Amino acid sequence: MWPQESLELPTPETALEGRDTPIRISGTHYVNGRSMLSPFPEGHEEIVLGLGCFWGAERLFWEMPGVYVTAVGYAGGYTPNPTYEETCTGHTGHAEVVHVVFDPTEIGLPELLRAFWEAHDPTQGMRQGNDIGSQYRSVIYTTDELQRPLVDKSWQEYDQALRQQDRGHVTTEVAPLEAFYYAEEYHQQYLAKNPAGYCGLKGTGVACPVT
Repeated sequence: MWPQESLELPTPETALEGRDTPIRISGTHYVNGRSMLSPFPEGHEEIVLGLGCFWGAERLFWEMPGVYVTAVGYAGGYTPNPTYEETCTGHTGHAEVVHVVFDPTEIGLPELLRAFWEAHDPTQGMRQGNDIGSQYRSVIYTTDELQRPLVDKSWQEYDQALRQQDRGHVTTEVAPLEAFYYAEEYHQQYLAKNPAGYCGLKGTGVACPVT
């Protein structure tokens, strides 16, 4: 992965300038052939999750029954249409994230959140294991106001579960999604294209009590 220059998030004034033109991608999911671009089927919901390097994180979710499609990208910062290299400097403010589109009649948000919490260590601040930098921070970006109570409940319950095991406090950032920028084509479904590629997912071993 690219080196990290700063663990401090930039301000809107100090963030990289970025560009008006989005990164061009095919828009087709390499694994299931569905469109990663909106519009999505009626009744489907979206959530954006960051749990370290987005390669392994995306595979976790595309393999879950009820998940319609996934895509990796950048969110939570200031730089419009950032590149991977820019995001890895720490000067865009973005985290590496997975955009998850799911059918709520097949899988609920609590189930997705359980997978999210158990697949990484959400107590580590600006890092995830050996991956150090603000782009690897734990984040949840909601796409509708009804999601927030469920997210807050899961945050509180997992924080309590971790503290009971002396594993520290949850540092996961929770906020409404402001913008999601698709990552470059070679990052999309990376581990399907490169089965021996790097996957940094490593949970705490503490079960999530979300119901």
